[in-house]
Amino acid sequence: MNEPVAGAAQRGVAKTARIPIRVEASTALPKPPWIRVRVSHGESFGKVKRLLREALLHTVCEEASCPNIGECFGKGTATFMVLGDLCTRRCPFCDVAHGRPLPPDPLEAEHLADAVVRLDLRYVVITSVDRDDLRDGGAEHFAACIRAVRQGSPGTQIEVLTPDFRGRSELALDILAGDPPDVMNHNLETVPRLYREARPGADYGHSLRLLQSFKQRRPAVPTKSGLMLGLGETDDEIVAVMRDLRAHDVDMLTIGQYLQPRPGNLPVRRYVAPEAFDALARQARQMGFTHAACGPLVRSSYHADQQAHAAGI
Repeated sequence: MNEPVAGAAQRGVAKTARIPIRVEASTALPKPPWIRVRVSHGESFGKVKRLLREALLHTVCEEASCPNIGECFGKGTATFMVLGDLCTRRCPFCDVAHGRPLPPDPLEAEHLADAVVRLDLRYVVITSVDRDDLRDGGAEHFAACIRAVRQGSPGTQIEVLTPDFRGRSELALDILAGDPPDVMNHNLETVPRLYREARPGADYGHSLRLLQSFKQRRPAVPTKSGLMLGLGETDDEIVAVMRDLRAHDVDMLTIGQYLQPRPGNLPVRRYVAPEAFDALARQARQMGFTHAACGPLVRSSYHADQQAHAAGI
């Protein structure tokens, strides 16, 4: 079998062809009226796009085909995706490309910090692809980005949305605890029953322990996680995951509607009404989450600054 070429990207069917549970093509469900995306291509949108290209930076907004990109770029905000644009995993819900990644860019932290200053960001979210090829999973690169942003823009709050660092989590968490963010975010994405189908290569229990282990190292730093609805889960399963998150000392929660990014990705198996999201938000508050953002177009880093401030950060 030929080795994949470094830098070559696979999406859709090409990406998901080799996962354990095959993605079966199905007739798309009609989108309900509450799934409406605000389109914005104004001056701020163009400014953000130009700055990202000049700085050779990636955003999860673009790479994961986020439905809120117009609104966020239009407001001059973005979620920066470091460590390249190729993921070592093949999660079939996600539109980020799979492939053999290039080595980390040693200047990326500096470029990122410069972009934060130029955009005058008071709150920044830094995420990454999975980098199972790196000894620390990319944790030191995260730490370098945190240090660079703190040096260049001391008043900016930093949230990190990390991969699971599976197989190297103790080393990775020690590194991140040495240069902690203001919010530590790692998404569970879905319920444990669907992990083999939706998150091949990941482990539900490991992701829970990752969040709890970071909290044990840095008790004052809020932890956060996110879930998608529409992959085939039940309401009871979602509530059980919420309880698991609280049992592992997770403070903040986001729940949004899964939207199929392209053919070859997992289909949407149900659209959840806004009222059901409101009910989950009420249950989350009763469970003790300091903040829960729940709604059809909610994403983990969407209005992350407002989520953090509402939680008292």
